[in-house]
Amino acid sequence: MAIVPFRSVLERAWTTADAAERYQLAAWGKGYFTVTPNGHIAVRPEKVEGQEIDLLEVVEELRGRGLAAPLVLRFSNMVTHRLRDMRDAFAAAIAENSYQGRYQAVYPIKVNQQRSVVEEVYRYGSDYGFGLEVGSKPELLAVIAMADDPHPRLIVCNGFKDDDYIKSVILATKLGRAIVPVVEKLDELDLILKHADREGVRPRIGVRVKLASEGAGRWRGSAGAKSKFGLFVGEVLTLFERLRERGLEDCLELVHCHPGSQLHNIRRVKDAIGELAHVYAELVKLGASGLRYLDVGGGLGVDYDGSQTNFPSSMNYTLEEYANEVVYRVASVCAEKEVPHPTIVTESGRALAAYQSLLIVNVVGRSALDGFEVPEDLDEIQAEAEVSQPVLDLIEANRAVSERRAVECYHDAIQAHEQALNLFNLGYLTLMERGLAERLFWKTCSDLRGVARRMPSMPEELQELESVLADIYFCNFSVFQSLPDSWAIDQLFPIVPIHRLDQKPSRLAVLADMTCDSDGKIDRFIHMRDIKMTLPVHDLVAGEDYYLGVFLTGAYQETLGDLHNLFGDTHVVHLGLDESNAWRIEETVEGDTAGEVLSYLQYDADALLARFEASCGRAVQREDLSEEEAERVLAFYRAKLEGYTYLEPGGSS
Repeated sequence: MAIVPFRSVLERAWTTADAAERYQLAAWGKGYFTVTPNGHIAVRPEKVEGQEIDLLEVVEELRGRGLAAPLVLRFSNMVTHRLRDMRDAFAAAIAENSYQGRYQAVYPIKVNQQRSVVEEVYRYGSDYGFGLEVGSKPELLAVIAMADDPHPRLIVCNGFKDDDYIKSVILATKLGRAIVPVVEKLDELDLILKHADREGVRPRIGVRVKLASEGAGRWRGSAGAKSKFGLFVGEVLTLFERLRERGLEDCLELVHCHPGSQLHNIRRVKDAIGELAHVYAELVKLGASGLRYLDVGGGLGVDYDGSQTNFPSSMNYTLEEYANEVVYRVASVCAEKEVPHPTIVTESGRALAAYQSLLIVNVVGRSALDGFEVPEDLDEIQAEAEVSQPVLDLIEANRAVSERRAVECYHDAIQAHEQALNLFNLGYLTLMERGLAERLFWKTCSDLRGVARRMPSMPEELQELESVLADIYFCNFSVFQSLPDSWAIDQLFPIVPIHRLDQKPSRLAVLADMTCDSDGKIDRFIHMRDIKMTLPVHDLVAGEDYYLGVFLTGAYQETLGDLHNLFGDTHVVHLGLDESNAWRIEETVEGDTAGEVLSYLQYDADALLARFEASCGRAVQREDLSEEEAERVLAFYRAKLEGYTYLEPGGSS
């Protein structure tokens, strides 16, 4: 039986519980988000009822302070909760498996390098001994300055490393940092040994193993023979022999792998961990007495669509299952090989960061295809001898719309519309006739959709009408800046109106951004069984703002964004709860101004202003502008250079 994609709630009034179900809030929200009795989305940073932050209330307060949408909201308490969840899951797995080693997480700052986020993770991770991971020299420079603890926490250094990168690592070691450079290529070992000798430091060394086990999902290339990073097992043995020749075999402290990001299949996790554990155990038996860390890398997924399935935007396992599988596999191999249990290290940045931030956008307009009306004098038009046959066929299809003939009318309308367009392109149809044909076609489609929605089972041929007739809601943001993964790799994010959820959504829409690029849109939405091509939304009300929230955007989106059409960073606001459970603004980072964005492309805002001022002066000399008008034009230009790159409410008088 065909599935009806959009049906009203029958025989009863719409409730906020219906809204939570329609947008699958519980499935992907994992207890962090709820619908309030007045139809607003509220955030529960620590999943505690009563400790909530009303998103519409926040947005309206910020607008009153001059910070209008689009904006990113971050929730610091949520970071704390995610860290605690990670710690608790591994603690339970360690207890269940009688594991003799410890667990330690490091946060890969590439996931979200914003200073406030990294500082929050590092600060809140202090109770658990959690550290940081870097993948480049700039990231390293930020972290070794930040990580000045009396009890040093682990810093793992991945990525390609040049001479200065390694020198920075060795100097940080000399300062007392617990820093481990992971050898990705054999020549990196030469740099480590060179600088260690010069500085008189006994280095701490890690090695990344190129696993034979395949990765999964979009990042399956992170593992396997063709993976970008890591050493083959033969190269790992060469590295160890070179260390042993110099009496430094105890300096090899960590073995590492990275099976991929957003692993949606637990089977891939099992394969990778089992293989890495065997490499670790065999190295210990060969005499690597200093080995104490087994770094299983990242990969812990986020269930973006809430389906808990083997789908790229989901994951078919829980955090608890992941922790138990990792601990069990390592414990089993170590027991078999009779070697000590290592400290297990994870680099699960996505799972830590995704939930803690969301994007709020405002809808600034829409385009609809179901508003066409047909002329009242169709009988007279039909009687005219010169009316073309496709137009006559469209008139007949529109009149014949009924449940019994719905599929037939749809096929007839499509065929007649195509014929009308072809005749117009050949010069045999007037512009007036083409306009009438379009109005008839879209009115027929709209009428057919109404009929189809009332049918007990919607015919498969008519199901496409929902997406064909979907509205376009124009939203004040840039996909390329704020949701680059949506555009680049078809990542799905939960999108929900943050208010009016006590009202039944009456429209279906796709979302378009403010850029001039046709790719600047979102037309794929989460669904428990499939991907939806439209989003249920409310009708726009004149004079009222309508806000959508894009959730689980805390991982990668802010640092991957580009400047398409010179739309810059949005405002970012950090929110927390005080002792009385009232929300408070902890930090505000205003978005890029037009002048700042232009400077990224080597434009000098002061020089532009001077040139524009000179142009105004010449206009005054030509008497095209008065002195007063020139001052007003110049003031406007100056204000826009200093203003937000996105659409702002109110405009200029």
